[in-house]
Amino acid sequence: MPAAEQSAGTSFVRACGLAELADDAPHRVELGGVAVSVVRTGGQVFAISDVCSHANVSLSEGEVEDCRIECWLHGSSFDLRTGDPSGLPATRPVPVYPVKIVGDDVLVSVTQES
Repeated sequence: MPAAEQSAGTSFVRACGLAELADDAPHRVELGGVAVSVVRTGGQVFAISDVCSHANVSLSEGEVEDCRIECWLHGSSFDLRTGDPSGLPATRPVPVYPVKIVGDDVLVSVTQES
């Protein structure tokens, strides 16, 4: 089971196993001090910041529908592919992170390329 992997200047670390992800149920992990919500939906796996850009609360406590994650506090939702908000009250996107599936492991990169 790989703990980390390099790919084209991007460093990936194991976030969780595929078996830990239920469809449309956000799974919170911390990677290098970064809170990340890992989501399996529509046969794909996404990684998005677990912090709402509007109210600084955990997105992994919200619901997933139509490739969007909704903040439980004020109802802002964010596209899992781009991090873009769908509307008020959030106006700023949240970071999304590259994901790789290696065997049964979900690898995520939260490092900034220089």
